Amino acid sequence: RKRKYSSYKGEVGKKADNLIQRHFEASKPYEKCYTDITEFAIPASSQKLYLSPVLDGYNSEIIAYQLSTSPNLEQIKTMLAKAFPDEHYDNTILHSDQGWQYQHQFYHEFLNQKGIRPSMSRKGNSPDNGMMESFFGI
Repeated sequence: RKRKYSSYKGEVGKKADNLIQRHFEASKPYEKCYTDITEFAIPASSQKLYLSPVLDGYNSEIIAYQLSTSPNLEQIKTMLAKAFPDEHYDNTILHSDQGWQYQHQFYHEFLNQKGIRPSMSRKGNSPDNGMMESFFGI
């Protein structure tokens, strides 16, 4: 069974403005991308898995994902490297919630080096990240 994982731990790093403003659709690939983390409980086990995908708003394709047994920064690093392998991206926005992973210094430095603009939902406002929420079926 899947359930919404909450990674919000307060203001633990850098936040970003909501550049998407619920205008989710994109006119070209890699223009507006979305990410989040969700938790899956494994049946007949006490173990959980955490899925971190990146969804392209142009065609709703998952361009990269990373599974982990715990929600950690290494998961985000690997997911970002898979999703954005090129040296630079022009006019790309990566939208997320305000989870601690997305407030982390590494996250913002990675995006800045690639020319990607971070965007974040307002606190506690999951419809602001509707593309990812729809993907997870929450």
